Amino acid sequence: MFQNALCFSFGGIELFYFLLFTNVISAYITIMSWLTQTLSSSLGRKVIMALTGLFLCTFLVVHMAGNLQLFKGDEGRAFNEYTYFMTHNPLIITVSYLLYASILIHTTMALILTRHNQASRPVRYAFERPEANSPWTSRNMGILGTVLFIFILIHMRTFWYTMHFGSVPLVQYEQDGQMYKDLYKVVTLAFSNGWYTLFYVLAMAALSFHLVHGFKSGFQSLGIRHKKYTPLIEWLGIYVFSILIPALFAAMPVYVYLKAHGYIG
Repeated sequence: MFQNALCFSFGGIELFYFLLFTNVISAYITIMSWLTQTLSSSLGRKVIMALTGLFLCTFLVVHMAGNLQLFKGDEGRAFNEYTYFMTHNPLIITVSYLLYASILIHTTMALILTRHNQASRPVRYAFERPEANSPWTSRNMGILGTVLFIFILIHMRTFWYTMHFGSVPLVQYEQDGQMYKDLYKVVTLAFSNGWYTLFYVLAMAALSFHLVHGFKSGFQSLGIRHKKYTPLIEWLGIYVFSILIPALFAAMPVYVYLKAHGYIG
């Protein structure tokens, strides 16, 4: 009787793992089927672009908050402590990989959609006037996005690569004991170059125009369009993400440049 019970128990465990395995396989097939259908349709690609784009907008807010530490007159202590926290917090490190993936996915989806739109209408109309039907920012999202992608590559080479693989001096503050990478010096050195500062400011202008159309169109792609919510979304897109945030980003290198050359204290 004990042997029969043992056999029954062992059989139950086998059945449990078999059902678990089949459910996992079924879920995997369902997810892959959904992913394949999503990536093969224009609507699905637009949804992915919207999700990654809006996620990148949230990153802009966090990144801007960190850059504001540069305006403190503490010789870079607040900024260095901020960068130390951002590069040592496990949760933020994990999210950073999602950020890198979102940049690549957003860019890839944009290229695919652009090629698809061009292929669907290879011959332009003789008397076409696109400016009568769509704003300049909408028609030039590809150009603006390309400028921003080039900016991201240069920006990451200047700061991200230097932080992880370059030779960065260390600094220690009183009543702390912790050694910090002095990224404030890296930022000061980069933005003491007038051409790099100008490039950064122009890239922020491109970001502004990109978000004028991109922010609200992201919500539209997700089906979030209502007379109660759309005015607020458009207000946030224009005044917060297209004006305030790019302006604050652009002010940072200008401030560092002026301070590095002794124009301000």
